[in-house]
Amino acid sequence: MESFKRKTPEDILHSISKLHRGTLKIYIGPVSGSGKTYHMLREGQTLKQQGIDVVICAVSTLQRPETVEQLGDLERVPSIHWYKDGAEFKDLNLDALLERNPEVVLVDGLAHRNRPDARFPTRLEDIKFLLSHAISVITTVNVYELEGYTEIAHKLTGIEAACTVPADTLELADEVRLIDVTPETVLNRMAEGHLKGNRDATVFKRGNLGVLRELALRLVAEDVNESLKSHREEMGLIGPSGAAERILVTTQYHWNGSIYVRRGQQIAKRLNGDLVVITFRKLKKPLSKEEATFRRSTIKLVEKVDGKFEELPFPKRRRIPRTLVHYATQHNVTRIVMGHSKQTRWQEFWQGSIISELLKITKNIDLFLVADSTANEGERILPAQMTAATEQQKYKRLSEQEVSEKIDQIRRGKFKVYIGAAPGVGKTYMMLREGNDHLKKGIDVQVGLLETHNRAETIQQIGSLNVIDRKRMVYQGVTLEEMDTDAIIRRCPEVVLVDELAHTNVPGSKYKKRYEDVLEILDAGISVISTVNVQHLESLNDAVEQITGVRVRETVPDSILHLADEVQLIDVAPEALQHRMREGKVYAMTKVDQALNNFFKTGNLIALRELALREIADDVDERLESFERKSSLRGPWRRKEVIFICVNSTPHAERLIRRGFRTAYRLKAAWYVNYVQVGGSCSEELKKRLAALEKLTERLGGKFMIHEEHQNRQIAVVLASKADEVEATQLVIGQPKLSFWEALWKGSVVNQLIRLTRHMDVLIVADFDAQTQ
Repeated sequence: MESFKRKTPEDILHSISKLHRGTLKIYIGPVSGSGKTYHMLREGQTLKQQGIDVVICAVSTLQRPETVEQLGDLERVPSIHWYKDGAEFKDLNLDALLERNPEVVLVDGLAHRNRPDARFPTRLEDIKFLLSHAISVITTVNVYELEGYTEIAHKLTGIEAACTVPADTLELADEVRLIDVTPETVLNRMAEGHLKGNRDATVFKRGNLGVLRELALRLVAEDVNESLKSHREEMGLIGPSGAAERILVTTQYHWNGSIYVRRGQQIAKRLNGDLVVITFRKLKKPLSKEEATFRRSTIKLVEKVDGKFEELPFPKRRRIPRTLVHYATQHNVTRIVMGHSKQTRWQEFWQGSIISELLKITKNIDLFLVADSTANEGERILPAQMTAATEQQKYKRLSEQEVSEKIDQIRRGKFKVYIGAAPGVGKTYMMLREGNDHLKKGIDVQVGLLETHNRAETIQQIGSLNVIDRKRMVYQGVTLEEMDTDAIIRRCPEVVLVDELAHTNVPGSKYKKRYEDVLEILDAGISVISTVNVQHLESLNDAVEQITGVRVRETVPDSILHLADEVQLIDVAPEALQHRMREGKVYAMTKVDQALNNFFKTGNLIALRELALREIADDVDERLESFERKSSLRGPWRRKEVIFICVNSTPHAERLIRRGFRTAYRLKAAWYVNYVQVGGSCSEELKKRLAALEKLTERLGGKFMIHEEHQNRQIAVVLASKADEVEATQLVIGQPKLSFWEALWKGSVVNQLIRLTRHMDVLIVADFDAQTQ
């Protein structure tokens, strides 16, 4: 075990030096005005209340009322003022700070460049100097001020950063916290005059704000992913974490190699994952002239698409699957991309099938087979919903029904959702704070449903807000309380705050789920601000179980999140959340140890945080595509896609439906779930099972179809035929579980389907073992 390994003298010296070094925390945001300084000062006030010696230096509030308010009685160490081209700048007064010797200093503008005669040329070096003197630092930075992201931001938005910091700066930090903010919030702050004095005012366009927000989300997600990798290595865990995608393309030096690499790149980019490309070759045998040409072009292409390329020694043919799976497991691969087999059924029987063997031995790794016809279909162009049909809509006369629907949309209230990686991150706190901000502006805000869980900080944020009484209901002799939707609609405030969107109502309520109450409130013209945790999203249910080992029972359809006008992430580092728990600020002290040893384990929280960051980044990208397609970081997909999902009645069916939905949503595709009923009769138990699968499909926006057949061996033929009827481009099926002899005797539906659908892409979704971390 790693924990029992004897430390070297260098390890001991490094550990001792860390004890004498200050702690660095960085607040990162998309732009100035996102709230970084506000949250930094607020943390400073909290630390001061805990008896920690905190000072501020070179902090710029830009006279924003909310930020100025957070200054309170924090002690200020005077900064050094200087001027350039008529503008005023502030440098840290290092001598004064060393003499004052506080425990923590708060300082703005990590990317700041100092005056010419300063001790150090940059603020980053100033901060390193303070850290070396055991003074902890909390600071702020914008995403476009990090080298590497500066170029991307300039290309997509035109913004030029006045000063930058090296790309690896975040690695110096003990904690990085993202301050997520929606473009709507920033633009509202600007309209209210709260963002005066910004030198980067050119970025304040909705599309630019969205791009910078997505960059910030993805940057922090990558940083979190690195910490997750380190944690899993320390714990001795291998295989995918459930949070990030890693795509492995296996190809040969052949004319179609570039097709597989480009297809892998499309998948990796759309899923925001890493790309790895490998090829097996006999290293001692020289390549032919043609192979050498294909090798050069493959390496060049992989470099161009930011992938990693590796050559592996060619094993015996029957060893290829195990070698491939071993490599994939060691490199945390989540999906293997390869071409369809060109073998006949008898060739597969006598020579062995690589694909069939892979399906037998892989765990937690999906297999994606690239359609044979891909070579003739060209590169992807634009998402299906954004083609020339959009232009036609400008001139098309609306029907009476379409006019009615447009009017309903106009009347409908605005919907904002605060989302977090886990309970206790501060979603309810932020919802109440926003409610009070609206109240101060004269907006009629009421609390429709609030769950404080007796958290003192949250209760304090209720402030002047009026809480509408709950409705009492008797269920099985017990009096329970629920949100009184009718009372809210009668009261008709401009905005209502509704906590815990995924809550299941008491049996006998008008609606089964709270989100359905919220939809009625919105339809009544009342705006809603609500909260939800990422693990409650229906399509992430399997990923969350894989991460935590816990099956979340209360879920909301992803469409509810897509319906929201704004979705804002509340980001908290796992260590900070666990610290809150130990202080009793999340759960009662009697529950803390149990929570920290189960759902709130460090590995779980890191992975859930990464999942939340990537999910909201995807949401931002989808909104950018619909608003301004050139701003989408992931780029458009290829031709129109149709996803065809094949299910049986086993528990694995729900996972296939959720995976198919996520694939279809990312590709702007129509999607169908298909079940083949063999024989005429259907038991009551099977009817209930199929009804549950149909309900899940419809909740997620798909179409459920049942087909009839008299023989089991014809199931694959029926499914392949129906897939062709709907012009499916991608088939989604589950990993087969039959033994060799069972498949030979009964026939394998999956293997037969793969042979019948070589003209389609086929995604074979792996079964997985829930991992405890």
